[in-house]
Amino acid sequence: MFWGRAIAKTTALVGGAMVLALSGAAHAGTVVASSGPSASQFPRGKKLADTDRITLKEGDSVTILDAKGTRVLTGPGTRVVGAPGTPNQAKFAMLTRQRSAVRARTGAIRGDQSSTVPSIWYVDVGRSGTMCLADASVVRLWRAESKGIANYSVAAPSGATVNVLFDDSVDVALWDTQQLPLASDTQYTIKGPGGVPESKVTFALIETVPQEPEELAAALIEKGCNAQLDILSAGMATPQG
Repeated sequence: MFWGRAIAKTTALVGGAMVLALSGAAHAGTVVASSGPSASQFPRGKKLADTDRITLKEGDSVTILDAKGTRVLTGPGTRVVGAPGTPNQAKFAMLTRQRSAVRARTGAIRGDQSSTVPSIWYVDVGRSGTMCLADASVVRLWRAESKGIANYSVAAPSGATVNVLFDDSVDVALWDTQQLPLASDTQYTIKGPGGVPESKVTFALIETVPQEPEELAAALIEKGCNAQLDILSAGMATPQG
């Protein structure tokens, strides 16, 4: 089943979401990782209020993401979930930004020269798994190495393929969804030039994109988009100590 109807709805919603009008302080955080003896009490996706106090044991670690950033609480001892400060709108805006919806059959667009994915909406060609999209009509592939021209192919189980060309010094390129539209519950194989390991990606659509980091993290967790959760969590990290 293709996402034609969902695409139209999502396109209208994304514009408002990307304004990122975070109003007021966040009142809850989302657990994005936990380990140690008490890990079962803090599963990924659990919501914790700013005023909550959690008691941790020796070896416990709980990573919480909210509008102020990502921070790690460790044990032993009792810790207050909320942290001082204001919402970090700038970091969140950078991590969730999207380019204008320009279609291009092989048209690459100049991205950020970075060894880490600069936006959670870019599909890392080197990583397999479930990838969440805010707009199924526009898919951007990202490569860690931007030197040299590289041609990638994306193949559906039916055998239909689309080529994605990265120009020299360009790390972001468009997948032509007119030539190969996205379908739900479908695994796509991304192959690069000789010697580059292939990856397998399945897409999930977030029809209403949350405008707050903790809510977006919860949505990514619900959809199983772990790679994007890692990018968001790492990008929103606050200094420790």
